[in-house]
Order: sequence, then C-alpha cells, then structure tokens
Amino acid sequence: MTGGTPGISVVVPAFNEERRLPASLEKLAAHFEVSAPPSGWELIVVDDGSSDGTTRVSRETSERLGLPLRLLRHETNRGKGAAVRTGALAATGDRVLVTDADLSTPIGELAKLERALDAGAAVSIGSRALDPSLVRESQPLYRVALGRLFNVFVRLLCVGGIRDTQCGFKLFTWTASRDVFSRAKVDRFAWDVEALLLARRLGHRIEEVPVLWFNAEDSRVSLAAGAQAYVELLRIRRAVDRAMRLGNDSRG
Repeated sequence: MTGGTPGISVVVPAFNEERRLPASLEKLAAHFEVSAPPSGWELIVVDDGSSDGTTRVSRETSERLGLPLRLLRHETNRGKGAAVRTGALAATGDRVLVTDADLSTPIGELAKLERALDAGAAVSIGSRALDPSLVRESQPLYRVALGRLFNVFVRLLCVGGIRDTQCGFKLFTWTASRDVFSRAKVDRFAWDVEALLLARRLGHRIEEVPVLWFNAEDSRVSLAAGAQAYVELLRIRRAVDRAMRLGNDSRG
C-alpha cells in the first residue's frame, strides 16, 4: 500500500483454511503485482474462529510475499456472514471485494466487476448462471438442483431479477459496502441475500456479471447449512423491512 486510501480492499473470510490459503494468497500477490490500483490495495483476512493454522499461514505467507495484510480474528466460529461483515466494516479501500478463500472465481475476473462499477453500478456480483459455459468444474448435480431451487425462493421472497446471489465474488463501492454491512445481521450462509436486499432497498444499483468459476471439492457449505439458508429467507425479508421502516421513521 502506498499510503492514504487504498484503491481496493480484498476481504477473505476464512474458516479452517490452513491448506488452501497459501496458494490463494500467492495468486492474489501475482495479480496485484501487475494490476494494483495506483493508490495500492489492502488484504483483509478474517479468521472465523479456526481450529487449525489459518492465522499462522496467513501471516507467514503474507510476510513472505510482502502482502499488505490486515489479519482479523473471531475467537469463536460465528459464520461466514459475520466474517464478511467484520472484514467489510474494517475495509478502507475505495472499493471492497469479498472473495472466497479458495478463489473459486479466479482473481483475474475482478476486471469484469470493476467495469460494472466504472459504468455506474454500486455493487457488482459474480454470476455462474448468466453464462454456464464459464462454469468449468460443476458442483454435484444435487447441489446444482438445490442451488437453483434456493434461487427461485430468493427471487420470490427477497431479491427479484438476480439469477445467482450465492457466488462468492462480490465488489462494492466503499459507500455501498458501509451502507450494507453496517445494517446487516445474518451471520451464516444467507448473508449474500441480506446484503443484496439491503443494497437494493438503499437504492444502490446492482449489476450481475458472468464470471469463471471452479467448484472446490471440499466445500464449507454443508447440506444442513444450506437447508438453514432457506429458513433464513423469510426472517431476512422481515428484518430488512423493519430496519428500513425504522430508518425512515428516524429521518422523519
């Protein structure tokens, strides 16, 4: 980082990622060595109460590669949504990228999301649904089916018009990120739906962008967690409606 406000903050939520993180951090280092904004960048790894060496390898790999690391840690596992929220609220960059620790979407796809923001969007999200040919390694069929069913409920109950809310590659302007994550409450895997619903209710334009995607074999999303995400949808809708009403009442 060159001093002042970095051009982008890269937020990586991590839970028991000792094995996968070093390779991902090397890919981030290689990308930003040639593609960093003029004002630099920052890397925020949020260790969500890992029981392995996630914190250690984050620090050691970042020191070896000279990465501009800010390492945050939850003492207990609180969930991916909580980790994303912690990282996003700590971010100081003009733009805030949230990406999975396994880089299922390669960091080179960031340019596509940046172009959407350059064109006026406040939030740009990677999508596996807009161009299926870009999904180079698919999930098992049962996960694909469950994901499609989940998206039907998402569009009916929360965020219409978005075909893939769950791809773990999302870029926000700093203002949109702050607006959304200062209000967000969901700690686990339906955090994406809440974030996008909040963004839309707050008037931030969302652009869905087709991106490359490779399935990670040891996904952290269990079937039980996926089932819980369905239950979360109605609660998210009610909570966001209530938060927006309270905000409107306080301004009145």
